[in-house]
Amino acid sequence: MAAAVKRIKLGSQGLEVSAQGLGCMGMSGCYGPLKPESDMITLIHHAIDTGVTFLDTSDVYGPHTNEILLGKALKAGSGLREEVELATKFGASFQDGKIEIRGDPVYVRAACEGSLKRLQLDCVDLYYQHRIDTNVPIEVTMGELKKLVEEGKIKYIGLSEACASTIRRAHAIHPVTAVQLEWSLWSRDVEEEIVPTCRELGIGIVAYSPLGRGFFSSGPKLAESFSEGDFRKVGTAVNNQLC
Repeated sequence: MAAAVKRIKLGSQGLEVSAQGLGCMGMSGCYGPLKPESDMITLIHHAIDTGVTFLDTSDVYGPHTNEILLGKALKAGSGLREEVELATKFGASFQDGKIEIRGDPVYVRAACEGSLKRLQLDCVDLYYQHRIDTNVPIEVTMGELKKLVEEGKIKYIGLSEACASTIRRAHAIHPVTAVQLEWSLWSRDVEEEIVPTCRELGIGIVAYSPLGRGFFSSGPKLAESFSEGDFRKVGTAVNNQLC
């Protein structure tokens, strides 16, 4: 099948990706009952065949099972690793039913090693800090990420849901390639400071939930109609901890 998705440069550090990405979180729950693993692997392969090669996951999705799924999908197709740009994230974990945010160097390194093992990879293309640990200076977290780049374990560094001042401080330690944030017709507050800051610094923007978590896709949507296990029932405050 001929690729139908154009390619773009993400940021100014050399990373090139498909203009449309595939967010894989929903393949491991969050939006209702789990789907058969074989179906999800088929879906990933179909996306790649049509030119959607920018794949997004996180160690907290599942947790861990989404990275394992992607590792299996890439192993199942000969040469697929060379065709994709794979992004994963660290920094958010479940502890006693609550979300814990960490960005200390020991955690950063351990999280990266864990993701590489689950993904069955030697290197991740884009490694995001999923949420910012306000107890650890961003300079410290970026310092460890810089070491991982130098060691060849990650190629590019990203931040997710960071404020403009944090982005600037992080970028001063090592170039930030991309910032991931929620951006859609009903979530536009990022346009005031964060988007202009990224454009000024040459940082790419990866918008998650561009269709408003599915509410802007075809057909009417009522939160009450969602199935059990669909996190859209529990409110935006909780949702934003995980995406």
